[in-house]
Amino acid sequence: MTGIRSALDVADWRRRVFALYDLVRDISTEDPAAAHAAWVVERDVLFATHAASPVLPQDRAGFSGLPVPRYDPAWRFDLSIEAAEHVEWNVQTGTDGIVPFERVGIVRVPEVGSLDVWRLRSYAGGLFVPVKDASAGRANGTYGGGRYLLDTVKGADLGPGARPDSIVLDFNFAYNPSCAYDPAWACPLAPAGNTVPVEVPVGERYRDAVREQGIRDSPIQLIE
Repeated sequence: MTGIRSALDVADWRRRVFALYDLVRDISTEDPAAAHAAWVVERDVLFATHAASPVLPQDRAGFSGLPVPRYDPAWRFDLSIEAAEHVEWNVQTGTDGIVPFERVGIVRVPEVGSLDVWRLRSYAGGLFVPVKDASAGRANGTYGGGRYLLDTVKGADLGPGARPDSIVLDFNFAYNPSCAYDPAWACPLAPAGNTVPVEVPVGERYRDAVREQGIRDSPIQLIE
């Protein structure tokens, strides 16, 4: 029964995340800051109370919300995806074997740098854009393995841009992968083409450098 319950819990988590990003896309057209505020509130509720939360049971009693700075509109971009040389990226996991991605192009973020845009080459597909900034792994910085801007197969989708072949990237919505909180999860971490030389001061931060080292040393079990 435990396996059934766990599967149903994860399915419900996915529904909640998809519904949240539906709301974010609807509100963002008129008021991105209000959309971000709703995103922060709902994620805090999910992390604090949901059975599929990546926050470990022993950490929930002290959980007081995810560390997310105030919304800054300067970090929202509508970016065209430019053609780039085909690259394949295969992520080895403990339970799902190799999870394959392919680069579909790049986006150039003003005053930040370029980011590779990946497509999942297995069931369900989806766009994936991680980012690792200059504060990654530092005290009061971001998660050492990087954060996710888009992971559309899991619902994290800010929608298309105003022009053909463009996407919305809003760094205020950058979030930590589940492995930042629970070592049972294995997460694709930002590769070189998704590492930028500047600090990104918005989006979810990361508090626990000690926990991060423990996660890096733990065995891979599940895919994010």
